[in-house]
Amino acid sequence: MQILKRYKWTWALLLVALAMAAYLTVNAINAKGGKLPVIGKVQDFSLENVDGKPVTLADTAGKVRLFYFFFTQCPDVCPVTTFMLSQTQDLLKQNGSFAKDVDFVSVSFDPQNDTREAIRTFADRFQADYSGWYFLRGDQEKIRTFAADSFKVLIYGKNKDNFAHANLIALVDRDNRLRALYDAGDSANVTPEFLADAAAKLARE
Repeated sequence: MQILKRYKWTWALLLVALAMAAYLTVNAINAKGGKLPVIGKVQDFSLENVDGKPVTLADTAGKVRLFYFFFTQCPDVCPVTTFMLSQTQDLLKQNGSFAKDVDFVSVSFDPQNDTREAIRTFADRFQADYSGWYFLRGDQEKIRTFAADSFKVLIYGKNKDNFAHANLIALVDRDNRLRALYDAGDSANVTPEFLADAAAKLARE
């Protein structure tokens, strides 16, 4: 038991990695055939945006969406991935599909530190366009359950000092179906160009 307690975060990270690898492998195999598979269904939610207004799944329905879970005090992957999303935003603006056909939804799982003001400051660093990019916050346990049930994204820890989470970007279609999970750390394959193309293709489906 002492060993399990001592290495609980190692085991947690291992479980995250295994779950991520399984789903990414399924996606990679199926995507080669052309049409992305349906992995699951996104559950309804009600979260708060940076203006303090409630946002639900219905508010983004009818569009393709890229979902990402983050916390603003993340020391490594969250800022890098959010920067990549901001570049994707710019590419989608160029072809006219951002906010019209494609929305982004970034969900913080650290309500203790991620106030509306803190999230807005974070989002502004990356020139987020709020007309098509939702930054949301809410109850930590509800978000943890939402992330796992809807996106297979596992989040461990209670605060910024011990969070461990899968760094995945989820692609959701107009009918609220999860169609792909992308490893944001795979810089060789998952690029702004790749994400913009995947979202645009799904919007034309």
